[in-house]
Amino acid sequence: MTWSQVPDRHEAASGLRIVIGAETFPPDVNGAARFTHRLAVGLASRGHQVHVMCPAPSGRPSVDEVDGITIHRLSAFRTPFHPSFRVAWPWKAQKAMAPLLAEIKPDIIHVQSHFLLTRALIWQAELLRIPLVATNHFMPENILGHMRMPMLLRSLASKAAWWDLTRNFGNAGVVTAPTPRAVQLLMDNGLPQQARAISCGIDLDRYLDRPVSPDAEHRTVLFVGRLDEEKRVHELIRALPLIPAELKVRAEIVGDGSKREALEQLAGQLGIADRVTFRGFISDEELLDAYASCDAFCMPGIAELQSLATMEAMAAGKPVVAADAMALPHLARPGRNGWLYPPGNVPTLAARLTQLFSDDAERERMGKESLEIIGTHGVNTTLATFEDVYKEAMAESRRLTRIADHPRVPEQAGDSPRERAERTA
Repeated sequence: MTWSQVPDRHEAASGLRIVIGAETFPPDVNGAARFTHRLAVGLASRGHQVHVMCPAPSGRPSVDEVDGITIHRLSAFRTPFHPSFRVAWPWKAQKAMAPLLAEIKPDIIHVQSHFLLTRALIWQAELLRIPLVATNHFMPENILGHMRMPMLLRSLASKAAWWDLTRNFGNAGVVTAPTPRAVQLLMDNGLPQQARAISCGIDLDRYLDRPVSPDAEHRTVLFVGRLDEEKRVHELIRALPLIPAELKVRAEIVGDGSKREALEQLAGQLGIADRVTFRGFISDEELLDAYASCDAFCMPGIAELQSLATMEAMAAGKPVVAADAMALPHLARPGRNGWLYPPGNVPTLAARLTQLFSDDAERERMGKESLEIIGTHGVNTTLATFEDVYKEAMAESRRLTRIADHPRVPEQAGDSPRERAERTA
């Protein structure tokens, strides 16, 4: 399928014509990519025509129709900062997407970031007066963790990154983030309009009542995510030998990243290589089995604006031990469905895991509490909320267009209301 073969807007099914812009999209494996895919497919299933614009993993542009959505992969290139991440320069992306937008004639553009390809889409939305919704999944730590620089320079780079984000999101009709904490972070860093919290949402039914064969010999604590600096997986590995041996606790690590080799070496140095399993990337079905078969979930990351992996573990009915950082306290409720620990405090993390694995009945109770808490995060609620947001952004765009097209006539001294009305007409 070529870009000239994009279905005409009048041939589309009833519903909105939505363009979603993302810097990362499957086959990329990360929370933002998975959310964007779930959002696009979910909206398409509700009768909308959905087009996704994202960098091409191969570097070469292509167009595919998959799962009811049209995916436009734009020309992109590798970066020195991440082995699989590709980027598209905004000026080149803008040139490629301009004729495409002219064919699609979208009712709404929804960007998932403000970086390069999505920056070009923001420019196009402003140029063409297309209503814009912007969602933030970004923290500077997500990028700065891949760069070696002094702390002072890192702090300055973080401030510059926030300034750049709020400047680009400032003209969006609606700005969203996954949690109240993520919204507050935007406001604290200078976003000029009030953002709103909309959960990324998950398909709760996928995680319920999945048959598994539990490990009768060990108790398993699971981590799922990128093995990069801000995820702090080394804290979980360092906590493992501090847990009493008689509890027979092992760790299962799902995911890959720049720190995997160092983490494997750390487990060997601590003498617990036989108690830590690094599974790398696994299939969706294998991931569901991993959630179902573990006994508890641990998220030591310090840059989680929501943490999809933690939500998925909760949907599988598992208790959670998490760092007391960013949005994780919205999910892990101390004493209810798990525990929080101060980031970097490995002995406290070990103590919380010990407490959790020392009482099977309490752990089961906490797992049920996880199900109760996560029940408000169903994907259908998220999709319906974004539909309302799109309609709101479109209505506001129409209002602003009317104002721009009919500028206010300056009042003159002595004008009566009738005279002003006649002059305006």
